[in-house]
Amino acid sequence: MLRAFLLAIGQIGDRAFAAVFLKSLAVTLALLTAAGGGLWYGATRLAAWLGWGTQMGGLLGAMALLAAFGLGWLLFRVIAIGVMGVFADDIVIAVEAKHYPNALATARSVPLTRGIALGVRSALRAILINIALAPIYLALLATGVGTWLLFFLVNGWLLGQDLGTMVAARHIPDAMMRDWRKTGAVDRFALGVAGTALFMVPVLNLFAPILGAAMATHLFHAGRNT
Repeated sequence: MLRAFLLAIGQIGDRAFAAVFLKSLAVTLALLTAAGGGLWYGATRLAAWLGWGTQMGGLLGAMALLAAFGLGWLLFRVIAIGVMGVFADDIVIAVEAKHYPNALATARSVPLTRGIALGVRSALRAILINIALAPIYLALLATGVGTWLLFFLVNGWLLGQDLGTMVAARHIPDAMMRDWRKTGAVDRFALGVAGTALFMVPVLNLFAPILGAAMATHLFHAGRNT
């Protein structure tokens, strides 16, 4: 894992990495901004419909923006990884071109439609599973650390699966993906935990999606060579 992280950091300045970083960050921020704008507009329209006046409408709109900011903070990882699924192929290609040229020669490109499908599936699965676990999160609040520990472990597992699938989609036939998922589960979980930890570090969390994709590529090929 440390080797994968160091190799990913060493390639962070590549043009392909910078391009994907800018594209994925722009799309992520656009989605979060659109969500915030939608909540604000809906809140102000609701206030107008209820006849609460301009001042109350502004207050309700401000509350909606605060709620959007909080949701954006909570959902940043989900949205960022979902968006990353669309652009992940560029990161994987850059890593393979530098470190695994033989694997690159036999890889297949992931169509944009499949990349979008992988990203949407990743985001929806993370949202639905965390919603389903919300009662347990609340019940564990009394323990002080239980909620964060469970959240960390669950989302680490989800992230590891998502990142691993981004790479495997280039090398594993669809019919064999289920068998592939039965192998390397511990490594993918460790990858997901490491990636989740990166998302919790300010500034570094902006680079977490591309670092995670690069690390997943190194771990995938290391696993195939053992």
